[in-house]
Amino acid sequence: MSKLSEFRKSYELGELDEDQASDGPLALFNRWMDEAIAHDVSEPTAMTVATVGADGRPSTRVVLLKGCDARGMVWFTNYESRKGQELAHSPYAALQFHWVEMERVVRIEGRVEKTSAEESDDYFRSRPLDSRLGAWASPQSRVISSRAVLVANAAKAAVQHGLNPERPPHWGGYRLLPDRFEFWQGRRSRLHDRLVFRLDAGAWVRERLAP
Repeated sequence: MSKLSEFRKSYELGELDEDQASDGPLALFNRWMDEAIAHDVSEPTAMTVATVGADGRPSTRVVLLKGCDARGMVWFTNYESRKGQELAHSPYAALQFHWVEMERVVRIEGRVEKTSAEESDDYFRSRPLDSRLGAWASPQSRVISSRAVLVANAAKAAVQHGLNPERPPHWGGYRLLPDRFEFWQGRRSRLHDRLVFRLDAGAWVRERLAP
């Protein structure tokens, strides 16, 4: 194995100044997301979600962003999963997008709440049939004896629910209500650009952080 300490990269693809962030954090996030999609970034909507359990231990996993507007950032999952249990205990999370090809990172923090049943139903109906059946088949985060359990569960779900399965009661959406955004743009000599927006008395305050 090569020495990890020998890996080096010079970040030279862009810059981030205050003028580019004058319209607020959501406008900047949407612009960066559009640019990531236009530049064929691999999995531009993939984001790491960090939560904390009752034992105080943090955990992360990657999910896909499925909605973004003034109300917050939305993803869908199994409410009985580890992240669901942790959010039930502590309804706060941190999100991170890492667009390697553009040398950009966005970090978002805030309180998390479940989406409405109607919103979860609408999204569930838009999913491919195999994905809808998979939501019934997988006891997410629980120990299973083998992959054969999932295959058998999926076959059983297909027989039981047919071509139009309803949304499982244990499956639905979460929405993170942001109170902090950080935008990171890699720069040369490790003098990276970092702009933070934090919510203060209902207004966004913008600050520059040292890298």
